Amino acid sequence: MRRLAAFGTAAGVSRAVYEGLRRGPGGTHWERTNHAGRSVDLYAGPAAAVGAALGTGSEPAAFAVLAAGACGAYDDMKGDHRRGFRAHLEALRGGEVTSGAVKLFGIGAASLVAGALLKEKPVDKVLAGVVIAGTAHLVNLVDVRPGRAGLLVLGLSAPGLPRGPLAAAPMGAVAALLGDDLGERTMLGDTGAHALGAAVGSAVAASNGRLGLAAHAAGLIAAAVWGERAASA
Repeated sequence: MRRLAAFGTAAGVSRAVYEGLRRGPGGTHWERTNHAGRSVDLYAGPAAAVGAALGTGSEPAAFAVLAAGACGAYDDMKGDHRRGFRAHLEALRGGEVTSGAVKLFGIGAASLVAGALLKEKPVDKVLAGVVIAGTAHLVNLVDVRPGRAGLLVLGLSAPGLPRGPLAAAPMGAVAALLGDDLGERTMLGDTGAHALGAAVGSAVAASNGRLGLAAHAAGLIAAAVWGERAASA
């Protein structure tokens, strides 16, 4: 029942927020041109973030989701041409705080706080933080075509459903918005991708012991390294 409630809450809230934003005044800053040259809105991002946060029923997870979504929203509004952590860190060394640096440090710090609240032992707290931040980055990394981030979230969340309700929240948020994403009417943007990734990462962190956390953290670090090399290529 808790899993069903989490799924339903996330789906209902995400859909309601999306429809409310779509009917609101909006503005050009909430519009993007996608890979096919079509104009789409970014409303799925904040809708997914709010829906997933409320659906988790966990304060640490909700905090991680909303913080990741807020950092992603800043990048959606203020982002520039730079790609990869290295480019943003080089800019930071030169005294420029880029939107990518805000994401890197903001999501990283929020994930460590959430991990510290989800786990009891120091090593597990750190590993949980790495998993949450790493999953947020992974989902954003694959968000390059309609539906890819949402489908990844569904694939990553499904194995965690038997162990608890946290995984149901991002699934519900995606289910409410995936049709519009695939139909190229909206996109998750950094807001939604990072928020959903943080939700999945929180579910993984909460449902795994130290060995599982270490294995997930290692895989996510490897994915981040691969993404950095791809961005620099």
